[in-house]
Amino acid sequence: MPASLPPGLPIVPSSPDGAAPNEPAADATSGFAMSPDEFETAVQDALDSIPDRLARAMDNVAVFIEDDYVPGPGEDPDTVLLGLYEGVPLTERDSWWDAGSLPDRITIFREPILEICGSRDEVIHEVAVTVVHEIAHHFGISDARLHELGWG
Repeated sequence: MPASLPPGLPIVPSSPDGAAPNEPAADATSGFAMSPDEFETAVQDALDSIPDRLARAMDNVAVFIEDDYVPGPGEDPDTVLLGLYEGVPLTERDSWWDAGSLPDRITIFREPILEICGSRDEVIHEVAVTVVHEIAHHFGISDARLHELGWG
């Protein structure tokens, strides 16, 4: 774990099809081909690029990598996400929050990012944008504001 990131900010690759983290998923499709290890490195590089002051302000958040987003009940089954923030933004936490709260969760979805990118540079850029976007949600910044700022 880099020194610039607080404890509790691991990257945990996972694969819904049961493939080992170092093996490509069985259902990898079109787009740019990148191994899970290379993709994890791109995510780690994006996290490492977060300014130290901002990284230190992050609190109780874990970063995961999954192959694809699986829509839940009642969601459009065609929903495609590049990343997802789940948790209580720092701006909404109160004194009650620390008492036994699970870490917030940021998930970066590998396959949708690879599918929309045509080169390694595009993947690295899209991963960086997605990581910044999801971290911004941790700080309470809305999708509307992120779009205004060009991080949509």
